[in-house]
Amino acid sequence: MIPALTLGVEEEYLLVDPDTRNLVPEPSPDYMKECKDRLGERVTPEFLKCQIEIGTPVCTDISDARHFLTALRSVIINTADKYGMNVMAASTHPFAQWGRQKHTAAPRYDLLDKDMGGAIRRMLICGMHVHAGIEDKDLRIDLMNQMRYFLPHLLALSTSSPFWGGHDMAMKCTRLGIFDSMPRTGIPDRYESWSEYTRMIERLVQAGVMEDSSKLWWDMRPSCRFPTLEMRVTDVCTRLEDALCIAALYQSLLRMFSRLRQRNMRWRIYPRIMLEENRWRAQRYGVTKSMIDLGRGECVPFGALIEEIIEIVTEDATALGCLNEVQHARTILKRGTSACRQLETFAQAKQNGASEEEAFISVVDMLVKDTAADLPAAN
Repeated sequence: MIPALTLGVEEEYLLVDPDTRNLVPEPSPDYMKECKDRLGERVTPEFLKCQIEIGTPVCTDISDARHFLTALRSVIINTADKYGMNVMAASTHPFAQWGRQKHTAAPRYDLLDKDMGGAIRRMLICGMHVHAGIEDKDLRIDLMNQMRYFLPHLLALSTSSPFWGGHDMAMKCTRLGIFDSMPRTGIPDRYESWSEYTRMIERLVQAGVMEDSSKLWWDMRPSCRFPTLEMRVTDVCTRLEDALCIAALYQSLLRMFSRLRQRNMRWRIYPRIMLEENRWRAQRYGVTKSMIDLGRGECVPFGALIEEIIEIVTEDATALGCLNEVQHARTILKRGTSACRQLETFAQAKQNGASEEEAFISVVDMLVKDTAADLPAAN
């Protein structure tokens, strides 16, 4: 059976002072209250006060996801404007300092701070998570095993974190380098069944190192709250259309694996170290260089790999009604990801005579503008 593959998308944003372009370390509590009044459980605080997270309800298809993401981004941005703030969808701020941020006062976050120390305190990073509904637990594990292959490709398309603390990190994705200081991160191991997976969790819980599977911070995991497979590897996309492309690709790939399974076929499973090598190349180069085609055993330009992915999921994307969103990957390649745009904006400002500080401000202005670019104009 093909699973439902309903969608849920979560995005994390940064709150920016429109005068200094730095982060707002302590937003007015009225801002979150008004967002909550308007969106209810669809909006939540994050570990750091300068962050805010939204999550769609269960979406039947990509059109549904588009509707809710558009509405949620619009409310967050318009309400922030009312309180004298801008909103930026990027996985790192170009020059803000993590040590100057304050964490949200809540028992959950207080416990994280106590348990993780400096590792959690420097989590000045934002991501995007995509849930896909898969009712059968063993199928959830089987599809996770196969989907691991394509996590680096999705990451490359999402990259939005080239700067960290005022430094060009020569990385398209700095976020994962920060996140990997946490325990239980990275591409998950292969599991033979749901039972094997749950036995592993039970051992870690029994050992007292975590309370439940929500403390598995892998690039992809079975959700501990919903009957979904949650993809977590990607940076948050500055442009809404890019986010929808990645959600559509994820959904289409899972359907493709399910369709192969009906014919007693499956995607080949490779050792994690080989998958991690492509993950690194996605962090370092994004869409601008090559990745290893593990079947051929050679590096192939990323654009060629994306064309192959579009080809193999076209039947599934058509069935799901998201072919246009999947094909948007070509636009990302041509235009560049948010990380590419940030680096180009910074370089252009410097070339035009801007100081480094002024060039970083140009990057923030571009990010704020692009975050709202695909949204309807405010009334």
